[in-house]
Amino acid sequence: MIAVSPHGLGSRGFTMLTNMADTAPSAVYIASPEGDTGKSTVALGVLQMLCASTARVGVFRPITRSTIEPDYILELLLEHSTADIDYAQAIGVTYEQVHADPDAAISEIVMRFHEVAKLCDAMVIVGSDYTDVASPSELRFNARIAVNLGAPVLLVVRGSGRTADEVEQLAELCAHELSLEHAHLVAIIANRCDPARLDEVGVALKGFDVPSWTLPEVPLLISPTMAELCTAIGGEMYSGDVELLQREALQVMVGGMTAEHILERLVDGVVVIAPGDRSDVLLSVVNAHEAEGFPSLSGIIMNGGMLPHPAIARLMNGLKPKLPILTTELGTYDAASAAYRTRGRMSAGSPRKVDTALALMEQHVDASELLQRIEIPDTSVVTPQMFEYQLIERARADRKTIVLPEGDDDRILRAAGRVLQRKIADLVILGDEAAVRARAAELGVDISAARVLDPRTSGYLDEFAAEYTELRKHKGMTLERARETTADISYFGTMMVHKGIADGMVSGAAHTTAHTIRPSFEIIKTVPGVSTVSSVFLMCLADRVLAYGDCAVVPDPTSEQLADIAISSAHTAARFGVDPRVAMLSYSTGESGSGADVDKVRVATKLVREREPELLVEGPIQYDAAIEPTVATTKLPDSEVAGRATVFVFPDLNTGNNTYKAVQRSAGAIAIGPVLQGLRKPVNDLSRGALVADIVNTVAITAIQAQEG
Repeated sequence: MIAVSPHGLGSRGFTMLTNMADTAPSAVYIASPEGDTGKSTVALGVLQMLCASTARVGVFRPITRSTIEPDYILELLLEHSTADIDYAQAIGVTYEQVHADPDAAISEIVMRFHEVAKLCDAMVIVGSDYTDVASPSELRFNARIAVNLGAPVLLVVRGSGRTADEVEQLAELCAHELSLEHAHLVAIIANRCDPARLDEVGVALKGFDVPSWTLPEVPLLISPTMAELCTAIGGEMYSGDVELLQREALQVMVGGMTAEHILERLVDGVVVIAPGDRSDVLLSVVNAHEAEGFPSLSGIIMNGGMLPHPAIARLMNGLKPKLPILTTELGTYDAASAAYRTRGRMSAGSPRKVDTALALMEQHVDASELLQRIEIPDTSVVTPQMFEYQLIERARADRKTIVLPEGDDDRILRAAGRVLQRKIADLVILGDEAAVRARAAELGVDISAARVLDPRTSGYLDEFAAEYTELRKHKGMTLERARETTADISYFGTMMVHKGIADGMVSGAAHTTAHTIRPSFEIIKTVPGVSTVSSVFLMCLADRVLAYGDCAVVPDPTSEQLADIAISSAHTAARFGVDPRVAMLSYSTGESGSGADVDKVRVATKLVREREPELLVEGPIQYDAAIEPTVATTKLPDSEVAGRATVFVFPDLNTGNNTYKAVQRSAGAIAIGPVLQGLRKPVNDLSRGALVADIVNTVAITAIQAQEG
């Protein structure tokens, strides 16, 4: 922690500050010398780095525009933070308070900061946005705040429209201003740089005695969505897919020329502005969006308050266009001006921008070097964010190829875009290539790096049919039937894994568990020594990760199957960093109970000890005795597992499935899985209610399984 200066504080504030200095969390202050630097991109990336390293990471905004209007940057960051703080706790003062009395404002900021700091292990402090002028140098005022909060400064400068020398000069000026206030500069990031000058700017910043990194300009991050454009023009939706209102408009074009010249100028993500009576333009643009070989557009704005002629409207309705079409009363000039002026916000509701920002920071900033310069407390706690980040880092370290059979599901496409953007895995997506790529483009998802295969027309089909015929000849399989079977997406994807064309498969978002895993039983089969394919959920609680098995596959396991499940679950837990201590669950603990159900668990526990004598296992044991030390002291005081179990093996599917869902919903746990175990190669099933984040996590888990398979 840097030395604290009393500059800007009264004696009472300084006394309070020095008393709190020893207990204050690690912190970093993100400051810039001007607006539009993309500070929110940097703040989000730093927040993720901290959340991956320590348990309770909070956010603080010393100066906000208003206490009435929400601060969208703060809302975004709070959505991704891990400390238990709310919006009101995370703000300091308004510009008005700074104007009225700067020193009193700093005292208020310090007091509010330390109130929330008590709840955090680390904090990201985001400086002002240059929407007003608080002092002759707003950067110096931010520096004063940083010093009084005891936080080093991460400086963000804008590279857009500047040469490398100009960026360097600006950084030097900022570093000098920070030093005048005795602020400690920890690193420099030049954001929004011309991609062609990225290396040049990087070289220019090497002269500083702190680390520096450069981020390229990405138009998507400042592009408005169709919904934001609709608000800006005071418009209404005329027709189209409501979900596509969240797609970003990368360009705006006034359709004042003839239809053929408009078609020549269409590009991906463009919005075309044209009056509703320009039937030729409307029909041409709508059809171009749907036509193969033309760009995927973001939308149409019909200006001037005019709607299409009824005959044209009927024709357009018959085409059933998904493209969002908006109407506005504004004239051409006013509509175009409003659209051009609208700047997109990276908010909690813009996942594509969030993914892009995180990918930028991951790919261009050395997280370990930055975190070394910010004092982060050691912790044995593992939060869901820490666990998810570790999954992604491990998957990215040795990228594998994963096949996603359900290319006609929007969630799969969105997840695929995130996986590819963050370089978690290489992907093969199954489905009609033209339809899959067209829908991804409509959703604003970039899957250009993915391979898209149609099982029914793929060159692999004959090879797979012949292989499947050989594998199932003992069941009377014929080549004709095998060809029909392997054209099914689950069988085709499984065969890709079997043949080594893909390293793993993730499916089940739109299909049953049986449809996903039955091909695995027939084609991939089990690992030597294990005869049972089962599953485990990785349950991410607030402070640790537990493994629950089996909650998805085996309805009523025998003692031998329970032993298989326990051993497989312990190995899976260890693979993902959970030290396995196995609890074989029952309604009875120790020798206190009897009956067929308890005896089954007792026999299974004995089998586990015989097969894996080094594995810590206890059973039969009740859940409370397995997880709660005080209960364990009473029921099994000498057990190495009781009260400290990390792997919970349920006696049947009914118990396991209901328990994981109860913990997930009632305790707010993140349930990652089901992760299938016991197969020779990784195939994983998704819940049909899976969210995009669930799919991404499952892809990462599958990739890690493939690394170690």
